[in-house]
Amino acid sequence: MNVGIGLPIGDPTTLLTWARRADAGPFSTLGLLDRLVYDNPEPLVALAVLAGATSRIRVQTEVLLAPLRDTALLAKQAATVDRMTGGRLVLGLGIGGREDDHRAAGTDLRTRGRRLDEQMAVMRRLWSGEPYGDGVGPIGPAPARPTGPEVLFGGFRPAALERVGRWGDGFLAAAAPSWADGLFETVRTYWRRYGRDGEPRLVAQVNVALGPQHVIDEARAALHAYYAFTGMADRMVAGLLTTPTGIRDTITAFAGLGADEVMLYCYGLDPAQVDRLADAL
Repeated sequence: MNVGIGLPIGDPTTLLTWARRADAGPFSTLGLLDRLVYDNPEPLVALAVLAGATSRIRVQTEVLLAPLRDTALLAKQAATVDRMTGGRLVLGLGIGGREDDHRAAGTDLRTRGRRLDEQMAVMRRLWSGEPYGDGVGPIGPAPARPTGPEVLFGGFRPAALERVGRWGDGFLAAAAPSWADGLFETVRTYWRRYGRDGEPRLVAQVNVALGPQHVIDEARAALHAYYAFTGMADRMVAGLLTTPTGIRDTITAFAGLGADEVMLYCYGLDPAQVDRLADAL
């Protein structure tokens, strides 16, 4: 079972310390959330910096809100990071649910799912080296692999799960094992329906805080603020894992469901959590 670290978004200046510690430890991936109208670092920019400061660990958006971005530019940015990191980029994508993000980007909240499907068709074509179309040539650079960086889709609705089978390489589940089980099975069903070879890559995300009480309190406050718009912030805070036993048990549960990786997402800013989490494993 691979285990990654989801990075806190509260202070971008600490992320190099987090990344270097994780790269030296047992962790497989660094993940970073995305919002536009929020006090967080832009994930592709931040992860490019972190990739340059590390040597082996993957960098993953979870999830990048693709409909907020220009499609051709996003394809070029992702291909650039993927090529320059030797294929270490994992592009987790989603549609986003905040109206203010879409208003700031000048995009339509109501058509964001349809837009993501259209974006994927264009990006897959560009990553394979084909022309953009309508008299416009190819857009480089070529990514590290011919089909582009690995793409995971996040979400809970049927359209998001079907998107994995149609366009993706795997699924990112921000859900407890009891809920993720059904999501995984639905993703596998769509995967087979689209005649895909092998199995989808299944990645779980859980929220954690490990350390003194002030670290846990800080994480709870940050988690509540981030999810306040959903109306489920209290439930998200209640699900925060704060003990080594709870974290290990959850990883074991996801392994039993066939997950390939678990991302331990941190909201507290103390980078010593990387070492505590490594010890907990």
